[in-house]
Amino acid sequence: MIVNNKKNNQNLDKHINSEFQQRLQQLLTDLQLDDAPAGGSLVVYQAGRCIVQANVGMAQANIPWQPETLSLNFSTGKGVLATLIHVLVSQQLLDYNKPIASYWPEFSSNGKANITLRTLMSHQANLFSITSIDADSEVLLDWDTMLDKIAAMPTTLPEDSSLYSSAYSALVYGWVLGGVIESVTDMSLAGALRYYLTEPLDIADSCYFGVPGDKVDRVARLVKNFDISQQGHTEEQPQLRSRRNKPVLKADSENTLRIYASLPNYRCWEQHAATPHAVVESNNDKNIDELPILDTAQINRLYLNTSQLNLKNYKSALIPANKQPIDYYNRQTLQAVIPAANGVASANALATIYAMLANGGTWQGQTLIDAATFEQLSTPQVMGMDAVMPAHMNWRLGYHRLFSVCADTESGFGHMGYNGSVAWCDPTRQLSFAFVHNFDVTMLNDIRQFALTEAILNLVDKNIA
Repeated sequence: MIVNNKKNNQNLDKHINSEFQQRLQQLLTDLQLDDAPAGGSLVVYQAGRCIVQANVGMAQANIPWQPETLSLNFSTGKGVLATLIHVLVSQQLLDYNKPIASYWPEFSSNGKANITLRTLMSHQANLFSITSIDADSEVLLDWDTMLDKIAAMPTTLPEDSSLYSSAYSALVYGWVLGGVIESVTDMSLAGALRYYLTEPLDIADSCYFGVPGDKVDRVARLVKNFDISQQGHTEEQPQLRSRRNKPVLKADSENTLRIYASLPNYRCWEQHAATPHAVVESNNDKNIDELPILDTAQINRLYLNTSQLNLKNYKSALIPANKQPIDYYNRQTLQAVIPAANGVASANALATIYAMLANGGTWQGQTLIDAATFEQLSTPQVMGMDAVMPAHMNWRLGYHRLFSVCADTESGFGHMGYNGSVAWCDPTRQLSFAFVHNFDVTMLNDIRQFALTEAILNLVDKNIA
């Protein structure tokens, strides 16, 4: 199913690659697995043109997924926030190497006077611990109070710090960058985002940190909440805490395993997952029976190796000190500003942002990010293991590496979200991709973003796109 947005995609049909479209639509449909009616949307741009829009499932009880459907994408929004910073650097309002406190004086307290944007955006500033801040689930929704708390917070070394090159700032990061943005632009974060990034890209109505009240009811919901009327959730009845916050973990069905085995990159996964004595060459099928039957956990570990997860650091980065979880899909939470965690955008909006980045910072004749700034933002700053994420993240300035085990993605970068949403670009291939959804999963127990990424890269490299 393809749904065209008249405003943004008037000439879409003549750019859609029919074979690429057909293959990715089928793949997305297959990857619905056993989770219907949940679904999602993916969008691919190449050389500045939208070449694929695919959708499956329902965003709300009576609303199918579309490329313009608003979706809660958790940390995928960090890439949007970082891109706004780069636009401001290109406008000479910010400098990566100047202390953040030079723009936001209150930030200098508790040993933070010399922390720069470069160290923060490459997650080397030791500002990862949300547990070092006294904030309950309601305070986390109060933007001004949180800015004050962030300005006053100390730095924290991760456990076993000598083993790691970075410590992913899963929540704190957003308030720091948001505070800097408001200081240098003299605008609200929402105003700066619109003025400097989303209006120039013509996506201002589909990308937010803090969803406007008249748009909240358009955001995709989890299936478990399809029977809940959001209109009934007023500010007086916030329902901040979820009835059940953690996604349901379930064993892979025979159908799921069968679909995995049919994926075009399954052979590559088998080889990477194989024990040393069972490794085979890519075109050698003799030892196929020796290779393991791969389930979700085994495939996911090829990208995010949970056996290397430091649970103490992970909890310190993601779980507030009072351990009161937030229902991020709640109406009041969606309207709050938590830039590192509650970014809301459509697949088309995210893919457009990364299409601009794939083109070196220019879009339809506009230069949003100059060449010198782009070179800095796209250069890896740190290559070692991260203390929070169980992987070598190869942090750029605000983006991690493009995760692939089957293709050369050295020039690619982007950002994934807690729920396994993702957006990325590969300037070498002039390619951008975004995938958003309402599956009740996390990035550590789902493989959809990785399966779609590998398939797209494979198709492009075979010159199908």
